[in-house]
Amino acid sequence: MYLQARNILIAMVITIPATASALAQEQNDGELLRVRESVWRAWFAGDAAALEALVPPDTIVISAGEKKWKGQKEVFESSSEFHSAGGSLVGLEFPRTQVQHFGNVAMIWSEYVLETVTGGKHSVSSGRASEVFVFRDGHWVNPGWHTDSSQ
Repeated sequence: MYLQARNILIAMVITIPATASALAQEQNDGELLRVRESVWRAWFAGDAAALEALVPPDTIVISAGEKKWKGQKEVFESSSEFHSAGGSLVGLEFPRTQVQHFGNVAMIWSEYVLETVTGGKHSVSSGRASEVFVFRDGHWVNPGWHTDSSQ
């Protein structure tokens, strides 16, 4: 009886941290995905202050259809140009998303669908995104991504 009770207790002690860790990870993913969406929305809104907080100086971006890679400065410029041209985001969806964690680094793999309006013209585009997030100074930042287009 003693051995059986001891084995149950050991199993509980081993299981509790794993369960607590999984729960913490799930809660952390919720925040991570909120930050990811904030980056996209800030870019389309031309929100320089939000982008500055979320997209650090060491950022590298590879975008579909563009030969040159971008750094933080070019990300800010392209966002400003889109917004200055009267562009706006009408819809944003991530129909499929997977998250992988590697310590303070998370990779988000997604399919996206977005709808924009520029100069009265609606445009729908879709594709895939691979996004790098790093947990720095108590919050997630997005120092890199690669997008491709389905269209």
